[in-house]
Amino acid sequence: MVAASRTTIVLVGLLVIFLILTIVFAALYGVQRNKNSTAVDTTTIPTTGMKYDSVYIYMIYQLLLAQTDTCATSYCIKAANYLLESIDKTVDPCNNFFEFACGTWLKKNRIPDDAESQDTINSLRNQLDNDIVDMLTSPIPDDLKNLQSIINARRFYDTCINETAIELESVNVTLSFVNNELGGWPILQGLSWNEASYNLSRLLIKLREYSHNMIFGFSTLADDKNSSVNFIRVYQSDIALAQRANYLNETKVTKAYRQFIHDVAVALRNNIEINSTEVDEIYNFEKQISTFGFTNYLRHIYFLSNISLNDNDVVSVSEIEFLRNASLMIDSTSPRLLQNYIVWRFIMNRVSNMPKRYRALRDPFDEAFRGTVAQRPRSIICGNYINTNMGFALSKVYIKQYFDENARNQSLEMINNIRTAFLDMLKTSSWMDEASKNKSIEKALVIDEKIGYPDFLGSSNTTELEKMYQDYVFNDSYIYNVLKLLQIKSNENLRMLREPVDRRAWGSSPPTVVNAFYSPPRNQISFPAGILQMPFFNKDAPKYLNYGGIGAVIGHEITHGFDDSGRQYDKDGNRISWWTPETIAKFNERKQCIIDQYSRYVVTQINMTLNGFQTQGENIADNGGIKESFYYVFNDSYIYNILKLLQIKSNENLRMLREPVDRRAWGSSPPTVVNAFYNPPRNQISFPADILEMPFFNKDAPKYLNYGGIGAVIGHEITHGFDDSGCQYDKDGNHISLWTPETIEKFNARK
Repeated sequence: MVAASRTTIVLVGLLVIFLILTIVFAALYGVQRNKNSTAVDTTTIPTTGMKYDSVYIYMIYQLLLAQTDTCATSYCIKAANYLLESIDKTVDPCNNFFEFACGTWLKKNRIPDDAESQDTINSLRNQLDNDIVDMLTSPIPDDLKNLQSIINARRFYDTCINETAIELESVNVTLSFVNNELGGWPILQGLSWNEASYNLSRLLIKLREYSHNMIFGFSTLADDKNSSVNFIRVYQSDIALAQRANYLNETKVTKAYRQFIHDVAVALRNNIEINSTEVDEIYNFEKQISTFGFTNYLRHIYFLSNISLNDNDVVSVSEIEFLRNASLMIDSTSPRLLQNYIVWRFIMNRVSNMPKRYRALRDPFDEAFRGTVAQRPRSIICGNYINTNMGFALSKVYIKQYFDENARNQSLEMINNIRTAFLDMLKTSSWMDEASKNKSIEKALVIDEKIGYPDFLGSSNTTELEKMYQDYVFNDSYIYNVLKLLQIKSNENLRMLREPVDRRAWGSSPPTVVNAFYSPPRNQISFPAGILQMPFFNKDAPKYLNYGGIGAVIGHEITHGFDDSGRQYDKDGNRISWWTPETIAKFNERKQCIIDQYSRYVVTQINMTLNGFQTQGENIADNGGIKESFYYVFNDSYIYNILKLLQIKSNENLRMLREPVDRRAWGSSPPTVVNAFYNPPRNQISFPADILEMPFFNKDAPKYLNYGGIGAVIGHEITHGFDDSGCQYDKDGNHISLWTPETIEKFNARK
C-alpha cells in the first residue's frame, strides 16, 4: 500500500525530456539556420511570441524524482543519460530555463579547435562526417559496387587524401592555369606582367566557366513571379570577409587577411619577397567594391553551355545600385589592380587544394576571422567535399547502411499532425482577416513534404542516379579533378535555364546533411535522412519525445511558409501579394515584438546585443515550431490522460509547486480512506482515521488482536521504507544510493 500511484518512470521521464529538448533543439536549430540561411531556405511566422510556463516542466521533473519504477531499455538509458548530462538541477527553471536545461552540457562541452561553435547539431554532423568517411573507405555493398557514380566518388576521395601526389603537382598545375587561362597574377610576375594580355571580359568568362563569380555573381533559379520556369538572378558576388561591415575599421581580421594575401604570394614565388603595396591595393579595392554593364557577358557565359539568351529572357537584379556603379568603378581602376584582385580571389579559393604547407598559411586568418585554431582532419575535409558535390551517390550507400525506413512513415504522420495543429491555430487567430486566413489555409494544405531521400535512391533501378553523375569521371590527379568538377557544376546551373521546372522534385541538398529546409518557390518542406537521427528522432522513442525534437523542426519549416519572407509567396510559389494590406499591417506590428525581444539579448563575452531584425525569420520560425509541437502534444488524448493522471493541470498544484515542501505535514490522502501509506520522499508512514477501526484496531481489544491487525499494517508500511523501492531513498527522502554495492547484491539475491 504505497502512497502514490506508480506511473512508469519512462512516461514521466521522457515527457520531461520532450519539454526540455523541444526548446533546446529549437534554439540550436535556429542558431544553425541563422548561420546557414539563404534566400531560398529562410522565412518567418505571424505570432506575437509564445509564453511557456516552465513550471510545468519543473513539476514533471519533481514528479519524476518521486517515482520508483525503473526503465532499463537501451533507448531509455540513452535518453535519460542525455537528459542528466544536459540539465543543471541547481538552477531554478523559472529564473533561467536555458541554464536549467543546458547548464551541465555547456560545462562539459568545449568548442573544438577546428570548429567555430559546438552544439547538439554539430555533434550529429560530426557523426555524419565520420559515417561519410567510412562509406568512402570501407568495402562497398555487393549490390552497389558496380555503380560508376559511387566508384568515381571514391576515386575522387582517394586523390583528395593523397598528400604525396598533391605535393608533387598541385601548385604547378594551379600556376599553369593562372598563367595560361587567366592571364597571370601580376603580383607574382612583377614588371614582367604584360598588360596587353589583359581582357576583363575574357577573364571573368573563364572564371565563371569554373564556377567562380567575381565582382558580381549570377545563377539560374526559379522565377519569383512564375515558379514554373527558371530565370537568371544577378547579385553582388561574395567578398572575402563576408560582410561590408568587416572592412569598415582596421581590426585583427583585416590585418590577418592582408597577411594571408602576402604569405600566399610569397610562397608561390618560392619565398621571394613581393611588393607589399600591391597587397594593400588588392585589399582596398575589395573594400571599395560596391558596384558592372553585363549583357554581353551573360550571353557569352550561357553560350559556353550551348544556351542562347533571348531578348525576352528574364534577369532578376538583386542589387541594382551595385550594377549601375560597377562600370564606373572598373573604368577608374587600373588593369593591373583588377587582374591582381580577381586572380587573387581564384587563388584564395584554391589554397584548400594545395599542399599542406600552403593550407597552413590560412590558419592565422581563420583564427582571427572564424575563431578556429586547427584544421579538420584531411579525411573529414575530403569526405565533406565529396558529399557537397556528389552527395546523392553517397546517399545511396547511406540510406542502405544507416537509415531506418520506419522513419519515413513516422515522420509523415508527424508532419500531418503538426500541420493540423498549425491549421487549428491559424483558424483561431484573431489578427488575420478571413480572406488572408482562407488563402493561408489553402497554402498550408498543399505544402509538399520530402522525407529521408528521393524515391529514386530507394529503387533498385539506378538509371537516374547514374545519369545524374554521368559526367563525373575522374582520374588520379586531384587538382585536375577539382577543376573538372568546377566546370561540371557551372554547366549544370547554366543548363537549368532551358530545363522544365519540377516543383515536386527533391531539392538540391542530398539526404546526407543534418538540416531541414523550406523552399518558397516550391512551397516544399524537406527533412533529409541525416537529421532523422538521435537526438532529433528515433523510431523507438515515445512519440512525444520525437515531437520535442524533429517535431519542433517540422513546425519551424512549416512556419517559414508564413514568415516575413514566406508570406510573400502564394501556394504555387509565386511572389505576389496575397494577404490583404490590413493583415500585412497587423503582421508587421506583431513581428516587431519578436524583433524587439531578440534585440534585447546580450552576448556578455563581447557586450553586444543580437540583431533581432536580421534574425527575425529564424526567430519567428523557432517560436512557431515550438508552439505547434506543444499544441499537438498537449492536445493529444494519450498525453492528456497522462497529465490528468498526474494531476498537474490544476492551479492548486501550480500553487503547491511554488510553496516550500513541509516533509512533516500530512500527505494528500484524507482521513476518510481505509488504507495506510508510506511516502519515500517524506520518509513518512500514515494511518488515516478510517483504518483505525475494527477489525484492524479497537481500543478495548486485547493488544495481541491489535498487533495482529493494525500492527501488521504498521510493519508493512515500515518495511516499505526498505523494500526494492524504499531502499533507494535515504532518511531525508533523497533519491540516492543508500546501501553499499555488496548489500544491494545480497538484497537482490534474497528478494
